[in-house]
Amino acid sequence: MRAMTAWAAGASMMVLGAVPAKADELRDSVTSDLPALVALYEDLHAHPELSFQETETARKLADRARALGFVVTEGVGKTGVVAVMENGPGPVVMLRADMDGLPVIEQTGLPYASKVRAVAQNGTETGVMHACGHDTHMTAWIGTAQQLAARKGDWSGTLIMILQPAEEIGQGAKAMLDDGLFTRFAKPDYVLAFHDAAQFPAGQIGYSKGFALANVDSVDIVVPGVGGHGAYPHTAKDPIVIASSIVMRLQTLVSRELNPTDSAVVTVGSFQAGAKHNIIPDEARLQLTVRSYEDKTRQHLLDGIARIARAEAMAAGMPDDKLPKVTVQDPYTPATYNTPEFTDRVMAGLKPRFEGRIMETPAVMGGEDFSRFYRADKANLESLIFWVGGVPKDQWDKAQKGEITLPSLHSPFWAPDAPVVIATATEAMTAATLELMKK
Repeated sequence: MRAMTAWAAGASMMVLGAVPAKADELRDSVTSDLPALVALYEDLHAHPELSFQETETARKLADRARALGFVVTEGVGKTGVVAVMENGPGPVVMLRADMDGLPVIEQTGLPYASKVRAVAQNGTETGVMHACGHDTHMTAWIGTAQQLAARKGDWSGTLIMILQPAEEIGQGAKAMLDDGLFTRFAKPDYVLAFHDAAQFPAGQIGYSKGFALANVDSVDIVVPGVGGHGAYPHTAKDPIVIASSIVMRLQTLVSRELNPTDSAVVTVGSFQAGAKHNIIPDEARLQLTVRSYEDKTRQHLLDGIARIARAEAMAAGMPDDKLPKVTVQDPYTPATYNTPEFTDRVMAGLKPRFEGRIMETPAVMGGEDFSRFYRADKANLESLIFWVGGVPKDQWDKAQKGEITLPSLHSPFWAPDAPVVIATATEAMTAATLELMKK
């Protein structure tokens, strides 16, 4: 990570145009807070916790929110935190950050790199790393909380700031909603979040109107067969051949059954069968990831997967009682939708402040369970999640010249330019909230 002095020296260069005096005051305040925020970031980065294990992370940040004057409730949705600040009449605005790390062994070489090991849900011991940048999200959450608590004279309404567990397994938002997030606490009019980005230079802000991220389904297919000797295939029913036919036919779901303008992905990520050269196994297993935006497209894909698996087995002569079993894992991650008018409103407010640093970007096929908050009350809730670029400038420049390949999110080598991400996100989240709740 760049030294703090280097960041501060270049901070003014990040502002490509003039901003109002109040904007300068906010930016100066964020810059003043930044050394302490970076220290918090390094601590969070060095001590990641897996999904639904974020107990120390939650406690540490809940204590900070209490000290700022928030009324804090812990243990919402297992390990989630809800911090509320009531400040007169006005809208209810919810700001969200996610807390969990990933089962990844860090290889960044940073002096504060994680050395944590933990046991994942499947019982496997693993290294743990904030390879998706949730540590920047949490740090900017605290940074934003500090700014808004210090500016209570500038806004009116109810501010709800939540720390969500288990985003990486797509279950944390649902857990908090199931535990009464919108009934035990005030139901929000607006929900906001950001995510660091490994595809943009540090400090760049990206956004999508409408669909921003995809429905994500995990599908398991167990393909029965009749085992036998590899030298006598006529005495067996080869599940590898049946499963291979299924894999190939699945590709036609997107290429031949969907409108070419309708985005979707069906990827077979795992194909497991057999143990020896000359043995035809009695079973093959496939694991799929299925991505879409529209719910009707999602249903068409899932129905098509079940249909193809059954039909290919029948074509191979398997009886009705030995057809493939198709299981769609629950819960799935719904597509994330940025309400267009709200997105335009927020970005219109931010563009003068971040002149030349905001761009509209295409939707992506990644997934985010932030989507569940909007889906819980579509009729009355406006929602937006945006990107904040994290690629250090020197790496970005080298990548543009073809000299290096940039690591992606979830890579053991992902090391964002944390000070720039945190400063940009804190300023953007604070400015957006102040505009929504201005007196």
